[in-house]
Amino acid sequence: MKAKKALKRLSRVETLLSDVIDQYAPKEKDVRELLDSAKSYVIRAKESVNVQASSASKKPPVKATEPRRRKLTAEGRKRLSIAAKKRWAIAKRKGISAVTGRPISKTA
Repeated sequence: MKAKKALKRLSRVETLLSDVIDQYAPKEKDVRELLDSAKSYVIRAKESVNVQASSASKKPPVKATEPRRRKLTAEGRKRLSIAAKKRWAIAKRKGISAVTGRPISKTA
């Protein structure tokens, strides 16, 4: 859990305990003592979380570097060209358009 969220929850618990202690009958000293000790533990926990949060150093955000564009080598370009020519030859033999995959219609 993040420190800020933990501090908020601990503060809420502390206020709730304070309200319960204030509304509880003063005759019941044993229960009041238990609630007071619980409140003191919550306060200590809050202080320790606060100390940990302040001691944790925040790193400045790192600026994202732009990814390098990969270039096609001459060999790769040649291989692509040969593969495309093979596909076109196969499509021509079958009478299919290499681009659309539909049968080629013969015109007059």
